[in-house]
Amino acid sequence: MIETTKPAFGSSQSSLRTIAPGFAWAGLSVAILSGWFVVTRVGFRHALNVWDVTALRFGEGAILLTPTLLVGPSRLPIRAWTQGIALATLWGAPFILLVGVGLQLTSATLASSITPALMPIFAGAIGWAMLGELPRRLQISGYILIAAGLSVLIYGYALTEGRPNAAGVLTLIVAAAMWAAYTLRLRGSGLTPLQAAALICFWSTIFYVPIYIGLSLSNLRYASGRELLFQSLYQGFMMSVVAIFAFNCAIASLGPRAAAAIVALVPVAATVLAIPALGEVPSLPSATAVCVIAIGVMLAASSPQSKVSLKVAGESA
Repeated sequence: MIETTKPAFGSSQSSLRTIAPGFAWAGLSVAILSGWFVVTRVGFRHALNVWDVTALRFGEGAILLTPTLLVGPSRLPIRAWTQGIALATLWGAPFILLVGVGLQLTSATLASSITPALMPIFAGAIGWAMLGELPRRLQISGYILIAAGLSVLIYGYALTEGRPNAAGVLTLIVAAAMWAAYTLRLRGSGLTPLQAAALICFWSTIFYVPIYIGLSLSNLRYASGRELLFQSLYQGFMMSVVAIFAFNCAIASLGPRAAAAIVALVPVAATVLAIPALGEVPSLPSATAVCVIAIGVMLAASSPQSKVSLKVAGESA
């Protein structure tokens, strides 16, 4: 009896040691992603546009990270670089452009709520439909609470700001679906978090920067040196290097659905940051919705149950 309990205790300790760093990486990515909505909105209020933000993010990220694919422990054979095309499509330049357009057409509070809050719901739906991972009751309850909280946030926005722009909301919803697909795609790619981050920046730069330059989409010449320095550090280093790497580490440690659920905390942090930075004080319905989303996140972060495990359980019964 004693010997059978020891492995279980050791297993729980080992599991905790594996999960704890994952939550730390997820927390870091949430902090940076939350700030991104506010920082980008501030840039839009001045000289920068969505095209500039995308160029700064991936252009600088490619310069910093591409060398890691050529030398060192993260070196990747050239023939394997094509794996990054799908990842860059889902969470690279197209994703940032969609979120940027939604951010311009709505607000920092609404944009930081719709995409991160819907992402774990899409991740659960895709995992269920394509991977046979059935959500548990707690997960379903979490998804319902997240959706309810998001509905209240949109309602509160409509009360104070008027009816939200339909095109802006649609781009944010599409971005959420793309982000969810990315979390599932990355887990099966076999790439390390650093390799995935580098490939996303590389392929986004290869496809996007020539269009950005060729069509003269830049407003960088109108920005002050101080603004360019700040946006370059945040967009090019904090977002493209630190945030992507941290989120990839969270996926590797916690799994795609748990990492996706934790990211739904972005609206909570972004709402708090928007108060001093943008002067956006949440209404009572918005503050209530933030609390509801936080509870939903805790429930949605539980592990799904696969069809295989259900079958085995049925046979053992």
